[in-house]
Amino acid sequence: MVGPRSWIAGLFTRSPYKRNDKVLDFCLTPHLEQRLQKLQERMRTPFDETRPDHQEALRSLWNAAFPDIPLKGLISEQWKDMGWQGANPSTDFRGCGFISLENLLFFSRTYPGGQRATWEYPFAVAGINVSFMLIQMLDLRSEKPRCLPGVTFVKLLGEDESAFDVLFCIAFEMMDAQWLAMRASYMEFNEVLQVTRTQLERELSLEDVHRIKDLPAYNLLYQ
Repeated sequence: MVGPRSWIAGLFTRSPYKRNDKVLDFCLTPHLEQRLQKLQERMRTPFDETRPDHQEALRSLWNAAFPDIPLKGLISEQWKDMGWQGANPSTDFRGCGFISLENLLFFSRTYPGGQRATWEYPFAVAGINVSFMLIQMLDLRSEKPRCLPGVTFVKLLGEDESAFDVLFCIAFEMMDAQWLAMRASYMEFNEVLQVTRTQLERELSLEDVHRIKDLPAYNLLYQ
């Protein structure tokens, strides 16, 4: 476990609910169903390198990360500096789609002062993996979540339509902090991601989480 002392203390002094009670009793209200379906529409949107809005989102991500370095093109060796696997970032989106780019762009615009780990990992591909991990962990491809973290999340989504994007930022900061604590290598990335998932599942199972800001790790966004 890593991070500020207040985050650690909050996590271990607050009690998680019993899983089955909350999951079995959960019913989607029309409002929650609408919010969830809108998020699922985003999840189903593939990245399309021929769409001008998708191209512009990619350029915006570059400008947010490297404001003083002009981008030579949407296919360029420069993308490797951001952690894409090759010169064409579009090939990395196959596993998660456009929402992962939206998450990265939200992160870079909303929390631009974040510090990356000293022990390097591929930033962009790590972000895609975080998006994919959250979708799986929260059971977001189902009509309604069948796990306690997912149930809690949908309620948070009802309070804040940007909850998934903010949760991505929290998860990324948790992953980054864990990477630093472990002095991890690229070969240990999956282990770091699994530890991050376990921590986040526990936080989303706490009984007093009613808003995204109630998550103990939310504090990581302002370190």
